Amino acid sequence: MNTILSNIKSLTPARFLTIGYVLVISVGTFLLTLPITTVDGRGLSVVDALFTATSATAVTGLIVVDTATYLTIFGQIVVLVLIQIGGFGFMTTSTLFALLLGRKISFRERIIIREELNHFTLSGVIKLARYVIALTLGIEFTGALLLFLKFKNTLPISKAIYFSVFHAISAFCNAGFALFSNSLENFVGNYYVNIIITTLFILGGLGFAVIADLYEKRRFVTLSLNSKLVLLTTIILILIGSIGIFLLESPNQNTFGQLALEDRFISAYFQGVTPRTAGFNTIAIGDLTQGSLFLIIILMFIGASPGSTGGGLKTTTIGVLIVATYSLVRGKDDAELFRRRLSQITVYKALAVTIVSLLVIILATLILTITENFKFIEIFFETVSAYATVGLSTGITGDLSTIGRILITIIMFTGRVGPLTLAMALGERERSNKVRYPEEKILIG
Repeated sequence: MNTILSNIKSLTPARFLTIGYVLVISVGTFLLTLPITTVDGRGLSVVDALFTATSATAVTGLIVVDTATYLTIFGQIVVLVLIQIGGFGFMTTSTLFALLLGRKISFRERIIIREELNHFTLSGVIKLARYVIALTLGIEFTGALLLFLKFKNTLPISKAIYFSVFHAISAFCNAGFALFSNSLENFVGNYYVNIIITTLFILGGLGFAVIADLYEKRRFVTLSLNSKLVLLTTIILILIGSIGIFLLESPNQNTFGQLALEDRFISAYFQGVTPRTAGFNTIAIGDLTQGSLFLIIILMFIGASPGSTGGGLKTTTIGVLIVATYSLVRGKDDAELFRRRLSQITVYKALAVTIVSLLVIILATLILTITENFKFIEIFFETVSAYATVGLSTGITGDLSTIGRILITIIMFTGRVGPLTLAMALGERERSNKVRYPEEKILIG
């Protein structure tokens, strides 16, 4: 027993987080195989249970069985708990229980919390963890209450409460799981539901540190550079996504061509922001044009912001790369933004995350083109959606082969933990070398 405890204590933060998520997914997989989980009383197969548990914990939303009709209330609640753990984060969930039990958070645990929440320093990590818990529960409660005011008009009270809570949690955690078989297509022209759901997943995708910064400082000019970059990138991406979808889909008779002009506006907005890892849809994704699918792929790849409930490359990563490129073109030695200089390690890390992410997606897409019999755009879309933990699909998820389902499961897990975190968990980090070798130039471009 002492040996096991010693081994656990010696784990790096990256390995601890990776193992933590593996344990959560394993428990979820076991529960979903129980007969009580499915309507037919058989439980999910191990592969389907693993896929669903990973999708829920990774707050992705890809499904191989219909959550609304195939799973019982018990099965749906298992999925909901996994979504909440995935949204909180493994260590934040552990911190919640520790605080409830009155246990002191150790120094090592603070390091792991900092790693998971993408906090800069150890100072204030417990305060931030408390803030994450309070903010999440508060926003989810408010969202559920607002949705209940709508659902109570068409559903029995008990069902309206359940549906409201489920969709509020799923939306804020950017999970994309819905208790309607066609996601939110029934609400395609409903401004009330559309605005509530999008507000929930946009807030969840901003990042807890950014929301805390906004709450404390309230003025853009006084915000941290990180918060400014997140907000600026988020606004630009929302505009690009919404306007792009509106222009690309307006001529499409299978989607916007059937809608009134005012319904097209809210639908374009919804479909323009949902690729930022939310996973809900009000228009059938399989009916979208090739241009819209490609635009959504780009938006999914970029994803949400660091320390949020969303996945993807992250807004700050793409922002740093654009700033560094612009500075280089202007002939500047440093990447500069808002009268601040970005460190070289920040640029290196952004570049590393981007390259590793592209390699994972390219390799996975290549393998799936061999194992699956679908169009390339459908496979590419599915792969990026899984890696960025989005959950949007052209409709091929349920028809994936066993190999395809296992591979998508691995991709979702990689996307949730993070490629660099997973790489550091699997390998050994090289100790800092004080020796600096002579510099030599290489031709670029």
